[in-house]
Amino acid sequence: MGERIVIHPVTRIEGHAKISINVDDAGEVSSAQFHVTEFRGFEKLCEGRPFYEMPGLMSRVCGICPVSHVLASSKAGDRLLGVEVPSAAVKQRRLVNYAQLLQSHALSFFHLSAPDLLLGMDSAPEKRNIFGVLERDPDFARRGIRLRQFGQRIIELAGGKRIHPAWGVPGGVLHSIGAAGRDEILTWIPEALESMDVAISRLKPLLDSLPQEIENMGNFPTLFLATVTPEGDLEYYDGVIRIVDAEGNTVADGLDPMRYATFLGEASEEWSYVKFPYYKPLGYPGGKYRVGPLARLNVARSAGTPRADREMREFKQRSQGAVCQSFHYHLARLIEMLHSIERIQELMEDPEILSEHIRAKAMLNRLEGIGSCEAPRGTLFHHYHVDSDGLMKKANLLIATAQNNLAMNMAVEQTARRFVTPRSIEEGMLNRVEAAIRCFDPCLSCSTHAIGQMPLIIELRNHAGDLLHRLERS
Repeated sequence: MGERIVIHPVTRIEGHAKISINVDDAGEVSSAQFHVTEFRGFEKLCEGRPFYEMPGLMSRVCGICPVSHVLASSKAGDRLLGVEVPSAAVKQRRLVNYAQLLQSHALSFFHLSAPDLLLGMDSAPEKRNIFGVLERDPDFARRGIRLRQFGQRIIELAGGKRIHPAWGVPGGVLHSIGAAGRDEILTWIPEALESMDVAISRLKPLLDSLPQEIENMGNFPTLFLATVTPEGDLEYYDGVIRIVDAEGNTVADGLDPMRYATFLGEASEEWSYVKFPYYKPLGYPGGKYRVGPLARLNVARSAGTPRADREMREFKQRSQGAVCQSFHYHLARLIEMLHSIERIQELMEDPEILSEHIRAKAMLNRLEGIGSCEAPRGTLFHHYHVDSDGLMKKANLLIATAQNNLAMNMAVEQTARRFVTPRSIEEGMLNRVEAAIRCFDPCLSCSTHAIGQMPLIIELRNHAGDLLHRLERS
């Protein structure tokens, strides 16, 4: 008699979701699904608003990666104006994007995933959190907190506030970092680089101790999509799209992000509010692909900064083709944090970062604009249609987490098949299923937060829906 195991909610992610694990008549896991159970509707909320208000409005989409939405929205506005953004403004935008990458990755690794990695997948749930990490290793936890603080401080200095900064506008930015801000940021660099050395050296041996998790929690062939420079290096603000397959072969290169709709499609399923993007030439669901840190390191030729390049070369040696184990999102995240710190230092040493020529002004010159950039979780697209008065007629937001949706569902099912024994459920089994999702660091509703421990309810039901067993953590 078939049964169903429900994990609700999924913990230590941004937003609200549940996981269903379906059990066949033989008592084995037959399938699993990752359900996103909230709906926010930002695309509809945009309609009728002046396009120049969009960056400020879009910064409210997410409390963890607001900068990405500000930048993608501002770049869509740049296209509507038809202007060339001043070089100094581009550098201001790049600076804050690197800062956001740093703080968001620090949150994901140190606060949300480190409890599993440092304390163990089977450790006591009441200890398996950032406070448990702080108790076990105060210095490590403190370094994670400081790294996030560093990123947030840069956003505050450049963008005016740490959460939902609205300093980006069509044509540039509203203000520059200033000499005092530059000098303060430079004082953080040595400590930040030291903390990254500690974190990376700590993670590598932990990975060696988790072979079963690495091989069975999201390890499968997919495409990988990311933005690169024309030369093929890591790029987060502007560039072209490259797609590689699981063997590391280039499937498509030099794709214009402005033409994303010609090669990316979006499907939907009745059991989730998040869409299912796919690579059009391979159809749905065959065109599944991954974005984010793992994809960017698989797609890019090099990082372009010395410390990150050394780590990236070693990272690529973990596989003969592309690195397909989703568990390695964690290591990729740390390498990107290191790269971001190096780039921040470069920008702080560039005299143009203090320039006041930071905005180009013009009237509306186009009725359609697309902006794209790399968010912490992957490639982000904002696509706007306006009327002749500059009022929004339609918006399409292609979010990075959505682009990982097919892969996340595959990871949940693979993990459940390997680790969940329906006849004898243990909390550590289900934590591994949740941890498979945490590899991707999904951002479902970053503006909504819970204080303390979220409730966990696990229900085992038969095919008729009758409740057979229930575990609850309040």
